[in-house]
Amino acid sequence: MGSGDIAFNNLGIYLSNLPDGIEIFGFKIAFYGIVIGIGAIAGFCLALNLAKRSGVKQDLVWDYIIWGIIFGVVFARLYYVIFAWDYYKNDFWSVFNIRQGGLAIYGGVIGAIGSMIVFCKIKKTSFTALLDVAVPGLILGQIIGRWGNFFNREVFGGYYDGLLSMQLPIEAVRSRDVTQEMIDHMNASGVNYISVHPTFLYEGALNLIVLIIMLIYRKHKKFSGEIALIYLGGYGIVRFFVEGIRTDQLMIGNSGIAVSQLLGIICFAGALVADIVIRIRLAKMDIKKAVSSEADLQVEADTEAEQKEIEKTVETEEAEETTETEETIETEKTEE
Repeated sequence: MGSGDIAFNNLGIYLSNLPDGIEIFGFKIAFYGIVIGIGAIAGFCLALNLAKRSGVKQDLVWDYIIWGIIFGVVFARLYYVIFAWDYYKNDFWSVFNIRQGGLAIYGGVIGAIGSMIVFCKIKKTSFTALLDVAVPGLILGQIIGRWGNFFNREVFGGYYDGLLSMQLPIEAVRSRDVTQEMIDHMNASGVNYISVHPTFLYEGALNLIVLIIMLIYRKHKKFSGEIALIYLGGYGIVRFFVEGIRTDQLMIGNSGIAVSQLLGIICFAGALVADIVIRIRLAKMDIKKAVSSEADLQVEADTEAEQKEIEKTVETEEAEETTETEETIETEKTEE
């Protein structure tokens, strides 16, 4: 297998000499960056479209996008470097080289949402309303961006030789991502490639399902921010399971716990609890409104009854006065 080849043998797919970038005037531009850029543009366009449909000012999306991209990329890199510090501590300047990968989605999400909170406070606009139109675009960007990992020959899982297995030449991948099991099977088969789970593909496909659910449900959401909770919960559970297969997990120190799995389950549980609590509060508010409305109607009915009683009393008194007056007149006539 050539060093630039990628294959899905069990699907009959073989890509020969697939480059990981292009050169322009001697400067190499990685497909990784190009694909992430395409994902960002596609996500931005989707957010603009949803803003128009949801009644959110499109100018807010235009104004925020620069904030989102800058803080998203910075925090995505910072997150990755922090949890992979052993790899960077002896080569500090490599921290700034992102053409070879090393952007963590959770870091990007933290940076984007954090900057949106500040942005919305400055603009004095609804954070949850803007977030609801932004997260579908965010996950679309993630779906497309995962193909950057494909070109980089990274973000794959352990040894696998099933239907969707992906074959990569051993010299094309990072040595720290290769497990002993992969090497054992490679040596036993007498080949120069590893056979792995294409986890970038799994995550992209599952995220597509999450996106479809958000787009279908957005017209039926019960409160502002619910689409964002679907994103956090949906992506959280997707990442929890996919992360368990990957070989390039970022660990919390020497704990053996993958940070993205921990964050994934926290996001899923947190989003689920938040959605339930908010729904319960809304239901209680609806009950209070119903009781209040019923009480108002009763008060109105009582007031109307009292008014009728007063009118009836007045009519009776007027009738009695009229009768007395007629009797007086009749008496006077008789005396004359």
